[in-house]
Amino acid sequence: MSNEEVITTGGDGQLVDRLVAVSRCAKVVKGGRRFGFNALVAVGDNNGKVGLGMGKANDVTEAIRKAVENAKKNVFSVSVVDGTIPHEIIGHFGAGKIILKPAAPGTGVIAGGAARAVLELAGVKNILTKCLGTTNAHNVVKATMDGLLKLKTKEQIRALRQIPVKASA
Repeated sequence: MSNEEVITTGGDGQLVDRLVAVSRCAKVVKGGRRFGFNALVAVGDNNGKVGLGMGKANDVTEAIRKAVENAKKNVFSVSVVDGTIPHEIIGHFGAGKIILKPAAPGTGVIAGGAARAVLELAGVKNILTKCLGTTNAHNVVKATMDGLLKLKTKEQIRALRQIPVKASA
């Protein structure tokens, strides 16, 4: 896509950033209107690590730069198994909900723009999603992150329940 940029990080690989949304805000003052901008950016390594950031400034490029810096500070690991998610889950944030369902290989990322950016940067190749409640990009992205962070693999659940793995012979 045209709004992707590769950011090199210290030793642990490359993070790619993607601009999700830019909003303009007007403040009415004595001489007219003052415009400000806020930017929502997602960063990820396409291999299970993804982060979000928001930046505000009087200039679009400065807002995007601040958002990228913020996103690099908030990178989390998510569970991705064979290019999809381990199980179905619902992510919540504010009035927004998003249903995330694993999909068979070859399905692709069936998601709207805001959720698609986060899922692709997380390394998910096959998934089905549906946004409920709100389509506000900020809330959809945060609900998607909530859902991804709640995912657990079979091995993680076994470890939490302290169930030993049986050796099959």
